[in-house]
Amino acid sequence: MTENYCCYNCNSPAVELFSEIKNAPVHSVLLMPDRETALQYPKRDIILGFCQYCGFIFNVAFDASMHEYSSRYEETQGFSPTFNTFHKNLANYLIHQYNLYNKDIIEIGCGKGEFLTMLCESGNNRGVGFDPSYIIERNQSAGKNRITFIKDFYSEKYAAYTGNFICCKMTLEHIQHTAQFLNTVKHSIKNRHNTIVFFQVPNVTPILREVGFWDIYYEHCSYFSTVSLARLFRKCGFDVMNLSMIYHDQYLMIEARMGSDGKEIPLEDEDDFEKLFEDVQYFSRNYQNRLDIWKRKVKEIIGNGHRIVIWGSGSKGVSFLNYLDLRDEIEFVVDINPYKHNMYMPGTGQKIVGPTFLKEYRPDSIIIMNPVYREEIQDELNRLGVTAELLIV
Repeated sequence: MTENYCCYNCNSPAVELFSEIKNAPVHSVLLMPDRETALQYPKRDIILGFCQYCGFIFNVAFDASMHEYSSRYEETQGFSPTFNTFHKNLANYLIHQYNLYNKDIIEIGCGKGEFLTMLCESGNNRGVGFDPSYIIERNQSAGKNRITFIKDFYSEKYAAYTGNFICCKMTLEHIQHTAQFLNTVKHSIKNRHNTIVFFQVPNVTPILREVGFWDIYYEHCSYFSTVSLARLFRKCGFDVMNLSMIYHDQYLMIEARMGSDGKEIPLEDEDDFEKLFEDVQYFSRNYQNRLDIWKRKVKEIIGNGHRIVIWGSGSKGVSFLNYLDLRDEIEFVVDINPYKHNMYMPGTGQKIVGPTFLKEYRPDSIIIMNPVYREEIQDELNRLGVTAELLIV
């Protein structure tokens, strides 16, 4: 244990360092226009710390000044039918659960605006979205005239923007000072105790249990389990109304409102803290072995004279290639997002291509970076007439 770091969730000094990952690109989904730029893109080390008081996991070596969140940040998953179905179902759940009709909605970290647009279209709501990477030309919705998009990070200076519902999806994991940020949200709510707050974040528990090294990114300086997420919200004065795992347990979602005195009874589906600690130790013990297994597997395939491609140029693919130090061994990465085509993978330099490229290239093996999309990918391969061995991380 070391006393050198304090937890950003609870301010406890009981932080144990448990894993170090070398040479992670500081961005995973920033568009790289050529191979040289991609290969020379800055890298930094990740040192993961575990708070033994609240269960929060964070990168103690994180440097926020390395980041560029701009229109070059291509994070959308909106080209996947599988993801869009999930997104629409989630929007419909929230609208019906909280009677979001003709209401005012704020989304912090709205990306390209797809989810906020869904909420406003389906419920005839009004919206305000904050994100420096928003691109107005990409939003073709007829309902966007009811939405104000602000190309900036959400902060105290926007506290005057109020809503009946505050949404923050896949953003808190990018924020270093988590409790400080959540207190900013709380201050904007003031005494409006009926305001619902909804957050969605990646779930660290399966990452630890599966030793999913491809799910550790430099952008993600903060990692949450049900334990640490619930404790953070309660510490900041929220009542936790619902806490659950979604999207094949890859995400956590929490629904809350103001009013907690910090003595709220934990929900049934909150993980056991001791089990979380065991998961952390398991990841630490098995991290290198997991890397070695994949290194041997790729080496064997290449040694047999076979071609490999990666399917998925997002953060998982970037981490997988960089931590295994794969460059010339794999030439191409496939992605369905047309804005990524003819770009290059940060750190390792593979060219990003569309699925139709495989009709000509004919790979022997395809490594799928997210099992959620296996059926969708297989359908596309069948349509293209491409047969290959599918390897799922």
